[in-house]
Amino acid sequence: MVKSIAHLAFQVNDMEASLKFYETFGIKKAFSISDSNGKPQTEYLKVSDGQFMELFYSEEPFEPLPMWKKKYYAHLCLSVDNIQTVAKAIVDAGYELAVPPKKGDDGNWQCWTHDPDGNAVEFMQMMPDSLQKTSDMK
Repeated sequence: MVKSIAHLAFQVNDMEASLKFYETFGIKKAFSISDSNGKPQTEYLKVSDGQFMELFYSEEPFEPLPMWKKKYYAHLCLSVDNIQTVAKAIVDAGYELAVPPKKGDDGNWQCWTHDPDGNAVEFMQMMPDSLQKTSDMK
């Protein structure tokens, strides 16, 4: 039934800062949607074929919460080829590396940061012997 994640949606305070953050990792704007009055409403970012992120312009500014204090949102996880390259890109772009590269309990390499609105973003390098990969073999 379900094949993949079609998109994740976030409301953002500063669209330009958010676009710049995700572009750091090669996620580029695909298209924009405006309301019936022509006012910008949503920016679509292409993660991979058929997978997108929606960034909604916030009607009113909101106070970003620290990444571990979000009540309902857990995190966005993006699959990457090389965790060290991504960690370096985070630091080189001037963002905080909240959790440096480490091997998780599932056997994959991961590192963490947060976007300009405090949303937690995990990057994961899938390893051949990880729980995700070995469960595919069953």
